[in-house]
Amino acid sequence: MDFKDYCKQLANRISSLKEQISTEEATKNAFIMPFIQMLGYDVFNPIEVIPEMDCDLVKKKGEKIDYAIMKDGEPIMLFECKHWKQDLNLHDNQLKKYFVASKARFGVLTNGITYRFYTDLVQQNIMDDTPFLEINLENIKDSQIEELKKFHKSYFDIDNILSTASELKYMSELKNMIKQEFNSPSSDIVRIFAKRVYDGVVNQRVLEQFTELVKRSFANHINDVMSERLNVAIKTTEETTQPTIQEQTDVSNDVDTKNMVVTTEEELEGFYIVKSILRNIIQPERVTYRDAISYFAIFCDDNNRKPICRLYFNNTNNKKIRIWNGEDFIKHDILKLDDIYDYQEEIKNSVQSYIDTEN
Repeated sequence: MDFKDYCKQLANRISSLKEQISTEEATKNAFIMPFIQMLGYDVFNPIEVIPEMDCDLVKKKGEKIDYAIMKDGEPIMLFECKHWKQDLNLHDNQLKKYFVASKARFGVLTNGITYRFYTDLVQQNIMDDTPFLEINLENIKDSQIEELKKFHKSYFDIDNILSTASELKYMSELKNMIKQEFNSPSSDIVRIFAKRVYDGVVNQRVLEQFTELVKRSFANHINDVMSERLNVAIKTTEETTQPTIQEQTDVSNDVDTKNMVVTTEEELEGFYIVKSILRNIIQPERVTYRDAISYFAIFCDDNNRKPICRLYFNNTNNKKIRIWNGEDFIKHDILKLDDIYDYQEEIKNSVQSYIDTEN
């Protein structure tokens, strides 16, 4: 059984048992300890997992974290646990105190269903106000499973996780902001749009009128994009010829088709994996991407657009990655995002050829 299957199994366990779980301790035993075990740690081995570890900064109050995941005698991840019905927004300050009192780089606030992963991106040893990753096991996405897998004992690499944590954090905040604006446009957003199409003074009456118009326009645009995407998916057939470097002037730059391109979260997760693979070879800002209707292109340098690889994720049952070898794209079938790591040497070689040319 692979990691994804374990996640689904735990999600089913939660759905079937949660109404019978009445205490925080029962939540730990039924949901959170199995989650830690799913990450490859032995919850009964104090060398790997310490329950009730002292996290008292002043060493007087006896404050303890629920679980500390250990590596080489030092904590690497803290778990603060609550009852499954608890609102986690009420408890992040408690985890902050434990975080600053330890040497761990990651803190997890959970009620056994929702898991919020924090680190110290803004200020060293001070836990950020917002998590860089939040998952709900009852509604977990494949891309989130791939991020969660990075915390598995077999794959745990602090640098690898931190290399994408910042982007994940800000993407999550932006997505929440966009979602909020779609559902209930703020007066600032409404005013911006109103001023661009309305010649008169944008007073309170006009602002109220345009609030509903902007909300409806957002909804209509999303419906249009989804309809176009569906039509393209129906019409698109599997490519029969290998692409060449000349195709770097792809359809994503075509004015008539640009609006038909929808960048998915899974494509961005694939981009972050490639970026993390290349973190010790090239500056992260040099690795960028362009999305097209039929594939997602990753390349070196935004101006010169030197190809690295292409992701074909539109067909969820038949994913592919094509890696540039200096002359052509070599195709590989993959079952899941994590399979990209199987071809990291080819990805590194693709970029190394550009570095060798520069030198």
